[in-house]
Amino acid sequence: MSVLAQGLAQPNGGMSLLAIFFAAAVTDNILLTRFLGMCSFLSISSQMKASVGLGLAVAFVTACTGAINAAIYWYVLAPLEAMGVPASSMQLILFIIVIAGFVQLLEMVIERVSLGLYFALGIFLPLVTVNCAILGAALFMINKGLRVADGFVYSLGCGLGWMLAIVLMAGVRWRLRTAKVPPALEGPGITLIICGTMALAFMGLSGLIK
Repeated sequence: MSVLAQGLAQPNGGMSLLAIFFAAAVTDNILLTRFLGMCSFLSISSQMKASVGLGLAVAFVTACTGAINAAIYWYVLAPLEAMGVPASSMQLILFIIVIAGFVQLLEMVIERVSLGLYFALGIFLPLVTVNCAILGAALFMINKGLRVADGFVYSLGCGLGWMLAIVLMAGVRWRLRTAKVPPALEGPGITLIICGTMALAFMGLSGLIK
């Protein structure tokens, strides 16, 4: 039996919404424990304002597309799979289309409603489309058997967890501007060391919620 068909009867294990959110944001942080979305994380975290803006955009898009993709999965793909239609091959394509379409729609709405916000976000909105953490959150959500409401909470936790990680990194890198860093570690070297240390700290909490 495929994962789609098995998922029809999978509950969320009795976890509360708070537990799902905390696990997604902290103990199973999609950036620091799954290492998804690292490209924009390393490049944008040198500036605090940019990190907050991109983090908010990622959190919003992840939560909204997570709920949409969960609805598509449970109410369209899963029933088709149960009837013998090989719908599982369409899952990845549909999820990517939803993410790209939602970001494009969001960009057009912001441009019409608030030009100031549109220019403030700038390149960050298109960057959201290619952030693999958003697609990863949707796929992990399905693998965990989470329905629409639980999936929305999980996706929101993933997005805010990604935002938490990039804002923390931006704060550390801001403090490093006045710190004495060995010349051999300046730039990418010290950034990767800090990223690894943060990942160890978050992964150390992985046993709190299973």
